[in-house]
Amino acid sequence: MAADVCRSSSSARAVFEAADQTLGFPISRLCFEGPEEELVRTEIQQPAILTASVALLRALEERGGLQPTFVAGHSLGEYTALVASGALDFEDAVRLVHARGRFMQEAVPQGRGAMAAVMGCSARGVASACEAVSEETGRVVAPANYNGPAQTVISGDATAVEAACIRARQAGAKRAVPLEVSAPFHCDLMAPAAEKLAIELARVRFEEPAVPVVTNVEADACRDASRFSALLERQVTAPVRFTEMIAFMRESGVDRVLEIGPGRVLSGLVARIDRAIARASLSTIEGIEEAFAFATAANARAS
Repeated sequence: MAADVCRSSSSARAVFEAADQTLGFPISRLCFEGPEEELVRTEIQQPAILTASVALLRALEERGGLQPTFVAGHSLGEYTALVASGALDFEDAVRLVHARGRFMQEAVPQGRGAMAAVMGCSARGVASACEAVSEETGRVVAPANYNGPAQTVISGDATAVEAACIRARQAGAKRAVPLEVSAPFHCDLMAPAAEKLAIELARVRFEEPAVPVVTNVEADACRDASRFSALLERQVTAPVRFTEMIAFMRESGVDRVLEIGPGRVLSGLVARIDRAIARASLSTIEGIEEAFAFATAANARAS
């Protein structure tokens, strides 16, 4: 992961070197060589993805100046967005997400929690199914990620998640697919993790971002440095309102989005939310020129 960009870009190498030094272990080696069973551990996976994403961003910035209207991320990706905006130093971000991953993993015993993607049902219908199951069982289950008009990820106690999937299918959902996750993210079971993360966030200084950050919790633009800490704490237990985030940016005049980081999941979600938005992704060094041309095309038209 990101080994090619590290070889080709001095700025990307500097990001990995900073991550290794800050964390006190070779996250770069794990990204480049594995083993996979180590890399997928939440407390390793989160800083690894952040580091790879910021490395790609810095390599793209070497190519030329970028002028985004907004930056945004999905869950962990919000930390990358904060770094991209200048609101958060990378070293602080990688330290925070390493702790965040550990706190999330520790919050719920292995096997107690679960997540599932419910498809072919409205967000309101999925939320109603979760509410009904929670009332009946007294167990936690709630929407965790609003990923599109017909895809909502739910999270909570494993038995409650299973029951909510059954109820959603009875209400017309086409499919409900269990997800392979190490913990039930973005639900009230993560409250212990949020409390611990708040302590770490209090030690970090946030700056006013150069670019507004569209946050997961509010699905609105934020430029107030004093609010980011509380928003990141709330994000641990609150749902990611990605559908609303994209709608907000579209209503604000955004007509193209560039996804930076491993994979192309978010580009696919954007396509389901609003196909009128042009999409591109940058996950390897080979895509630098194409990504730069895509990112600067709107600025060229405006001038």
